[in-house]
Amino acid sequence: MKIFIGLLSLFAASASALVSRANPCCFGLTVNPGGIVGQLADGQNRIGGGLPKGTFCIDSNGALTDGKGRSCILTPPTTQFQCDIGATPNAGFSVACDGTVSYKGSTTFFTCPTGENGESNIYTVAVPNQNKCVKVTLTADNCKASCPAPPPPPPPPPPPPPAPAVKTCPANLAGTFEFPHLIIPVDSTKPTTALGTSFFGQVSSTISTIFNFDIPAADSGKTCSLVFLFPTQSQLTTSSFTFSGNGGIDFSRLSKTATTSTTFSNAPGIATDYGVTKVAPGNSYTIATFACPANTAISFEAKASGDTSLRFFQDFNPSPYVRLSLACLQLTDDLQ
Repeated sequence: MKIFIGLLSLFAASASALVSRANPCCFGLTVNPGGIVGQLADGQNRIGGGLPKGTFCIDSNGALTDGKGRSCILTPPTTQFQCDIGATPNAGFSVACDGTVSYKGSTTFFTCPTGENGESNIYTVAVPNQNKCVKVTLTADNCKASCPAPPPPPPPPPPPPPAPAVKTCPANLAGTFEFPHLIIPVDSTKPTTALGTSFFGQVSSTISTIFNFDIPAADSGKTCSLVFLFPTQSQLTTSSFTFSGNGGIDFSRLSKTATTSTTFSNAPGIATDYGVTKVAPGNSYTIATFACPANTAISFEAKASGDTSLRFFQDFNPSPYVRLSLACLQLTDDLQ
């Protein structure tokens, strides 16, 4: 079908992604889906039927002509895309940076079968009462606009601030520290017997030990570290220990302090379990670090894990390498 009534505008410009040129630029067209756009001798643009490939040129106003210089129009009322001698093309087409062709900003076209040689005409609006029209897009193989550069990737997030360093008990307890003010062993084989205060710390399959520490009011704002020091026998001056097993000791902070009446059955509950620490002679272990609860007393319990058995005299005399304090609480200035 070839009808000429007037010219319609065929090219709407898009500021950032559409071609604009002073001299005409030429290209071939492909229908997606459908194939290459060919031409009949009279200038009708079609797909299918083995027609020779058409050539189309776009000028700076977005008007199209074909390779024979014929003006390309959309014939009303069907909006069939064809090219005619003597017609004056109007602006309205554009080619995006990916080659997509649009008409007045729309990239939607339609192909509808002609019933001739498997060919289909091209429209901007589907033909009424034609049930076999297919919605398609057009792609140009040349004359593509320059794509804008992609935006730079966002900057990486700033690294998290480094965690403040926390001072802990040194191996020789240089600086301020507290020693246990009450040591209470409890025995699961004597659950209601208060064993009273002791100078020995002991952990075994049946016995655990509770250590009370008194934190002075002057230590408000400081950081406390619970440290377990375990020197070798040769480092000791006036103390000694017996040790066997796998070395596992489970340290916990208790919900309240022990007294001389504390037994296995009435021992305070666990507030914080610090887990099992594997210990061996000749080492120092920082069990936990926390804000010092000034002007109060706190308790910690040491229990055997596995087959550990340890009994030691809680002493503070110097040795060649460390000052013996098998359970200590170091006080350091809080780091801001």
